[in-house]
Amino acid sequence: MVLEVFLGQRDLLDGHDPVRRPLQHRVDQGESHGGRIPGSAAGARGRTLRVVPTIRDEAVCVRLWDWSETSQTVSLFTREHGMLRGLAKGAKREHAPYSGGFELLTRGEVVAIVKKEGQLATLTAWDLSDPWRALRGTLDAFYAGCAAADVVHHAVTDHDPHPELYDALTGALASAGGDPAGSVLRLVWATLVETGYRPSLEKAADTGGSLADAETFGFSPRLGGLVPDPAGQAPASTTQGPVWRVRGETVRLLRELGRDTPVSVGIAATGVGSDWAKPAVHRAVRLLLAYLSEILGREPPAVRAFLGTLPA
Repeated sequence: MVLEVFLGQRDLLDGHDPVRRPLQHRVDQGESHGGRIPGSAAGARGRTLRVVPTIRDEAVCVRLWDWSETSQTVSLFTREHGMLRGLAKGAKREHAPYSGGFELLTRGEVVAIVKKEGQLATLTAWDLSDPWRALRGTLDAFYAGCAAADVVHHAVTDHDPHPELYDALTGALASAGGDPAGSVLRLVWATLVETGYRPSLEKAADTGGSLADAETFGFSPRLGGLVPDPAGQAPASTTQGPVWRVRGETVRLLRELGRDTPVSVGIAATGVGSDWAKPAVHRAVRLLLAYLSEILGREPPAVRAFLGTLPA
């Protein structure tokens, strides 16, 4: 049941999801397209052979499906090569080089043969290094880990490396067992920063003017930041879309979070935000997830399940 809630929609692995890929412009990675091989018969005849690149990288398993009884299709977020979707043939067979098969929310080293854009890579080996067993200790921790993985899966495009976001994800998964809401909060903040959607918290998003300290502020998801308090209108709106009312305490927490640089430091340090009351953390993570969902155009399935674990 838990796994089914996380897996959500199956179209995310087939490369035809029209909603996914919105946050970051694609960064095309160089690919070997082959060349003449000196001294070979193929070179002598003037043929061009395609050289298929093989990569080795550490990665986190963010999605998987059983392809057959022994094979799996997998989405891996790698540190140096970004999101990688691939097929592991025979991954569950005895003595196969896959550490007994891929498992959701685990880290390892992957070896893959990368094909042209739109095709699944061939995963030839997986060496498990970190199973993060604490994520399986409670339902809250597991849902938090699933939400963190789902956020990254929806926010970045294939083969677009984000090393700092990778470090942020591993830090969040490592700490989610003891601090589910705080871990997701720090991960979502890092995702927004890395993809160019960091919310404006120091200046008004509509005018660029300074914001005085206040008990409540407005937050415009379309403008990407704070605006003056909409004065009790619920729900409020402007010509630039809806405005959500946000408590000053929530804004101060997010400002503290935003002062941590680089991104990975703020995420990996479980002490960030630890002095804040849990209700403030819960409000902050709800705000950032709502903002992210507005950018994506929908709420990722695992996020919905995670929010259900937070007090109303």
